[in-house]
Amino acid sequence: MNDLETLRTALVSGEPSQDVVDRSRHRLQNRMLGRRRRTRPLAIGAGLVAAAAAIVVASLPGPPPPAPPSQAVDAGPAVLLAAATVAEHAQVGTGKYWHSTTKVGKETWEYWTTPDGQEWYRGENTHGKAVRQPRPRPLRLTDDEVTLSQILTLPTDPAALRDWFANGLRNYSPASQRDWAVLQSLIDLVSVVPSPPAVRAAAFRAIAAYPGVQALDDRSVRLPGGGRLVVDPKTGQVDSASVFLGPDGKPAHNANGDTYAVSAEWTDDLPT
Repeated sequence: MNDLETLRTALVSGEPSQDVVDRSRHRLQNRMLGRRRRTRPLAIGAGLVAAAAAIVVASLPGPPPPAPPSQAVDAGPAVLLAAATVAEHAQVGTGKYWHSTTKVGKETWEYWTTPDGQEWYRGENTHGKAVRQPRPRPLRLTDDEVTLSQILTLPTDPAALRDWFANGLRNYSPASQRDWAVLQSLIDLVSVVPSPPAVRAAAFRAIAAYPGVQALDDRSVRLPGGGRLVVDPKTGQVDSASVFLGPDGKPAHNANGDTYAVSAEWTDDLPT
């Protein structure tokens, strides 16, 4: 059974067994503890750009202040809490390919990615055709390769999810950088990873409760240090911004200051 079949089976038939949850979390956390994260070039518009209840990042400056001890997190900017409710009740998406579309100015990039990382690209230089990429690009979560099975078993309680990342990253870097990595991990879950509804909802709520996150208006919030997240609270869908998180979890910038529009969904169709 591959990862996509595992995801479908578990979400349709009910929660995975506690043994499956514990083993999958343990494997992923051990990988986070056992190696330093790799630095990779940024590929704007490539790969898994946004999840169904995705979020747009207008800027991601320096590390935020340290997170406080675990506590109830049903508080924070209303736009993120509304997005969490939408995510929690969203239908589970299934398909053969994770189809992401990025538009900026007159340019459009599209990617179709399978659960095992095989990728097809369509853009201006492919003349309307989807071209298979020479190397697979696995799913990534803060620069660690992950499987859909592992994503499925992440904690669905906001505080527990935040603490799970904090524990997994405790040997990675100084506390200030670790806190920023935790926040970025949560952002990855709602922007670049096809997370199941309960995990996405937990990530939205954890971001809403994060120290320094403040409402700007009814569609956006300010991140610690001056960054901005933009989300449609009624649909949880991507809105637009001048910057978004790329497939490696890092912010993608456009030199002309144009606005990116990003969307993604599961599909069974691959254009020829």
